[in-house]
Amino acid sequence: MKRKAPWAKGHERQDNPNLAGYAVRVSAGRRYPETPHPYRNDYERDRDRIIHSRAFRRLENKTQVFTRRYSDHFRNRLTHTLEVTQISRTVGQALRLNTGLVEALALVHDVGHPPFGHTGEAALGRLMERYGERFDHNLHALRIVEDFEQKYAEYPGLNLTFEVREGIIKHSRDYDPEPYPELAEYRLREKPPLEAQLIDPADEIAYDCADLDDGYEAKLLTVPLIREGVPLFDRFYRAVERKYSAAPEKLKFNEALKRLLDALVTDLIESTEQRLRKAGVRSVGDVRGYFSRLVALGPRVGRESRRLKAFLHQNLYSNENINAERRQIARYVDELFEFFVKRPRRLPPSYFAKTTREPVHRVVCDYIAGMTDNYVQEQHGRFLRRTKKSNE
Repeated sequence: MKRKAPWAKGHERQDNPNLAGYAVRVSAGRRYPETPHPYRNDYERDRDRIIHSRAFRRLENKTQVFTRRYSDHFRNRLTHTLEVTQISRTVGQALRLNTGLVEALALVHDVGHPPFGHTGEAALGRLMERYGERFDHNLHALRIVEDFEQKYAEYPGLNLTFEVREGIIKHSRDYDPEPYPELAEYRLREKPPLEAQLIDPADEIAYDCADLDDGYEAKLLTVPLIREGVPLFDRFYRAVERKYSAAPEKLKFNEALKRLLDALVTDLIESTEQRLRKAGVRSVGDVRGYFSRLVALGPRVGRESRRLKAFLHQNLYSNENINAERRQIARYVDELFEFFVKRPRRLPPSYFAKTTREPVHRVVCDYIAGMTDNYVQEQHGRFLRRTKKSNE
């Protein structure tokens, strides 16, 4: 008989008594059954597999909003993911959810993003539309953990639990079952568990506050401009000024931003608790069967949050310096895509081999989506500049 590790108590199952009735307690399992680990539960194993994946490591060199040209101190996709994970765990713990599942979902939620953030995603989406297809970073993330990551001899992919795979595709949107028959196993007619639902609002809180911070550091946003356009920030800044009148502006800004972040997270927790009580939700089944998502900001703070987003779109995301960069990035992606579609033999051997089973444009899309920012620029310089010189 195999002796259980002395620290294994309480780890072999997720159904601990401290969880709320509506929390996920026991996993529905993995695609390929595995022997339970002696001291890590299913979601802790998923968390570790995600952290050790190549796709997770590549997030370090994928843009959030600002490229490295501005500063090494700004968020990238990896540091953003860590901030989302911290907020998600806080919310999950306060709601008595399964924080192991929450953490795994937060860590994996962005692995499907292509290089250069939403600019890269929009470019790939536009290119795939020519073939009557689409690029969806959630579905791409599922392909990564199911197929592209090859780490184990016994099975393809990471062999994550059903709940993590379901949360990858459903954490931020609902999918109509009719256009997505390939996703039938993921209960598309139902809402995901609360552990998955909280990832998207935590994500929005993280990037809204981070983008204010990075925009201020980049000198694209000023304190007077932010105070005028974001009343919730202004309210906190006035309180900070009264308490720390002699402090430098940067420290006052930090204090106000900290209070803004805390207010958004607190409202998310309290509003969700009120919504759960009002809906009479007591089980995961109740959550899945409810007509709408249950994790969200309350009406008043929700309006403040939308005003913050509008401010960022008007004053930061539409900044001409950033837009000029976006146009160049989109051109790089367009040209690389066309180059590899016309010359698939220039793809790495493992990707070229896939063209016998999948359309070339899909293989090229997957290849580019997995690139880091630096690698896009490197490949563009290697193939496109050389091609242009040879044609001159």
